[in-house]
Amino acid sequence: MTNRVALRRLVHDALLAEAGLLTAIAPGELRERIAVLVHEFDPLLDAGSARQVITDLFDAVVGLGAIEPLLNDPEVSEVMLNGPGRCYVERNGRLERVPIELSSRAIEAIAQRVIAPLGLRLDRSSPMVDARLADGSRLHAVLAPLAPDGPIITIRRFAATAIGVDAFCDDVNTARELRQHIASRRNMLISGATNAGKTTLLNALIGDVNQAERIITIEETAELRVDHPHLVRLEGHPANGEGAGAVTVRDLVRAALRMRPDRIVVGEVRGGEALDLLQALNTGHRGSMCTVHANSAYDARSRVETLALMSGVSIPLEAVRRQIDAAIEVVVHVERRPDGARRVVQILVHGDGERHQACADGVGVVQ
Repeated sequence: MTNRVALRRLVHDALLAEAGLLTAIAPGELRERIAVLVHEFDPLLDAGSARQVITDLFDAVVGLGAIEPLLNDPEVSEVMLNGPGRCYVERNGRLERVPIELSSRAIEAIAQRVIAPLGLRLDRSSPMVDARLADGSRLHAVLAPLAPDGPIITIRRFAATAIGVDAFCDDVNTARELRQHIASRRNMLISGATNAGKTTLLNALIGDVNQAERIITIEETAELRVDHPHLVRLEGHPANGEGAGAVTVRDLVRAALRMRPDRIVVGEVRGGEALDLLQALNTGHRGSMCTVHANSAYDARSRVETLALMSGVSIPLEAVRRQIDAAIEVVVHVERRPDGARRVVQILVHGDGERHQACADGVGVVQ
């Protein structure tokens, strides 16, 4: 009886030797062909082991190899390959290590398999890349010399079913207030730390927008999954191998203004596009939304101020602050708790003389 590692290698080599097979036949037929080869090379292999070998080979040929089962697990929201032999996942909001041993070569091969159809580049001269999987998951890969301990891959997955606003609120008052802001077409800024749930909350808020309105979403890498009848999605594009052809979020914000939007939604503001967005929000596109990294709702406004000053346009600080005051009417801050739950913890309302904070015991006025 051949050991499993040797058997997988023999069958894989046989598949590669059959020119055009991997791309010429349907997945079901490919799995059957793999089963035939496994039986030919090791007719004494028991049924359970044979099924596992067939699945491993099929995933290696058409999927992402050993991490394919993790990507098919609905409870896994993030897969992290931290170099050879170190694989972690986030499951139900908690990090845990999984017993998957991948070499540096195997990790890099996973990244190359994702980016190859997209025309992206990942090598020592361009050692970092963002890409999107077919199911919408986001992949970020880093190679040496930026990653001295081996190639790193982080894949963020998104829930197959939409999560509503109520899932982020500890009480009905907070959920009701958020929906009122959406219905009143107030410009909203969603703030929070990395992986706090900003994008998921933004997705939930968009779901409550009137279906008669035209929404244009703008993202560097498309993550939002919005179920809306009049939705236009725009996604940035990185530069090619020669450093040309890049389309930035800032470019897309300007383009969106020519597309008759009722609401503009920017997945994340992280650069000079903040100034263009502020100008858009101050020219009639009420009810628009965006996210930003910040430690609190108070810090979020200062963060936008800093990003706007990075636009390269010579504009006085006071003018930027006036634009922020006029454009951003509501700031919603979301946090991830120690148990993995993501909740709205703060709501600041500007322009009506009040500041509100959403807490576990309801909504109260912050003096």
